[in-house]
Amino acid sequence: MSYPQSAYFAASESDTSTLAKDIAGAIKVMLPASSVIYLKGDLGAGKTTFSRYFIQSFGHEGAVKSPTYTLVEPYELEQVSIYHFDLYRLADPEELEFMGIRDYFSDNAVSLIEWAEKGEGCLASADLVISITTDGDGRRFQVQAKSAQGSKVLQHCKHI
Repeated sequence: MSYPQSAYFAASESDTSTLAKDIAGAIKVMLPASSVIYLKGDLGAGKTTFSRYFIQSFGHEGAVKSPTYTLVEPYELEQVSIYHFDLYRLADPEELEFMGIRDYFSDNAVSLIEWAEKGEGCLASADLVISITTDGDGRRFQVQAKSAQGSKVLQHCKHI
């Protein structure tokens, strides 16, 4: 089955914020269904910046740091639980099994997963894959639905 995809150019960090808030707003409409988002891109592409604005759009007011050393940073918010994963330093996907990875993919939860390819075979399938590349001073986002849930999210987005 073929799912939709869309592109977005962020000329500034403010544009990245707009996209993150747009996708988060579309996911809010789908709650309590869970969503899994894979974030792809080179180091410094903007995966954590996107995640920060996404998480803050659900009401988180504190800092959003990259979970590079902890692998996951949980955000237990009023509407939803958000789990921000950074698998860059993951040596073996089996480590995810030891930390109980499958428990994170539950109803009313959103998982943002950076470097998902390092956890191949142990992660839930993506609903959306967001690929980020640098383009001059801006960022180019390719957003691809990978499930019916992801397709619904894209349909509810206003900016892509």
